Amino acid sequence: MHGLTKKYCRKRSTVGITVEGTKEILGYSIASNESAEIWKELLEDFKSRGLESISLFCTDGLAGMEEVIEQTFPTAKIQRCLVHISRNIAAKVRVTDRKEILDDFKEVYNASKLEEALSNLETFTSKWKRKYPRVIDILDKNTHLLTYFDYPKEVRHSIYSTNLSEGFNKQLKKKFKLKEQFPTETSMEKYLVSQFNQFNR
Repeated sequence: MHGLTKKYCRKRSTVGITVEGTKEILGYSIASNESAEIWKELLEDFKSRGLESISLFCTDGLAGMEEVIEQTFPTAKIQRCLVHISRNIAAKVRVTDRKEILDDFKEVYNASKLEEALSNLETFTSKWKRKYPRVIDILDKNTHLLTYFDYPKEVRHSIYSTNLSEGFNKQLKKKFKLKEQFPTETSMEKYLVSQFNQFNR
């Protein structure tokens, strides 16, 4: 078998937060691309290993992901990543307006309570709906925009975006760049698991 180069596949880990606040790697996938089907297999693996319930998923808007969550963990709540939504907003506005509109959107998700967030969202909508109706349409259609307000203030910053998982995956990618190749897929997985064990410890 030829060595598996760093370009061979996409490696994604899933970070969970326990009720005690501990962050742990729950699982990972090795695939040629990211898809809802891959995530379904991963979530079903969680269940087979004894994970009974998940309170909240934070997702980046991958097509079909919400349906997968509803099928595998039907009682779980969903939060759309607000960092990804901010990026979507930035991509749809003029450069000259970008900082102002993103600062206004931060007023929504940095609010101290849900009522304040809803008020700030209404202000945001009134201010920008004529100039950027597509942006407002994105927000109006998003039914999982402010779910994180159902949770204590102390953890909201960790659960309104996928930054926790993406940050770890970015570090993992840097480490893989130092490796030219792995002789087998098994050797690559062993290296991955060693990194996860270090994180969990």
